[in-house]
Amino acid sequence: MESEVKKFTHFNNKGLPRMVDVSAKSITTRTARARGYVDMSETTKNMIIQGRGKKGDVLATAQIAGIMGAKKTSELIPMCHSLNITSVNLEFWWDSKLSRLWIESEVKIDAKTGVEMEALTAISIAQLTVYDMCKAVDRGMVLGEIKLMFKDGGKSGKFERKNW
Repeated sequence: MESEVKKFTHFNNKGLPRMVDVSAKSITTRTARARGYVDMSETTKNMIIQGRGKKGDVLATAQIAGIMGAKKTSELIPMCHSLNITSVNLEFWWDSKLSRLWIESEVKIDAKTGVEMEALTAISIAQLTVYDMCKAVDRGMVLGEIKLMFKDGGKSGKFERKNW
């Protein structure tokens, strides 16, 4: 049995960039979740938890920014399709041993193409927003490990990261 050779899909037969043609695909419900973190000083963590940020509520602002980022992904990533996203949510939690803020996004759609890029973009924009709002106190923050955790729907089926 021959295994299927995988190839990049965003290049035409001449090797030039292209947007993938999804017109023949079926509309299905698609979901993607991504995750990343922001490492920071204990002082910065405490200021966020206590709501002492001079620019306002850090997590609420990052939540809105992440949602906006997901919605604008096609404007930022050249080969992404414009999508009518049906749901975006971000969750935040603190690592109990580190000054690490975990962020997870979930994006849903009924469409011909998936929302992995939108979930990943939501994380990136939320992380950058946390950095922007806290940089006056902590320029040493680290934005880390943005990764797809789960995707479902469409021809390629389900992907679920077992380790995180």
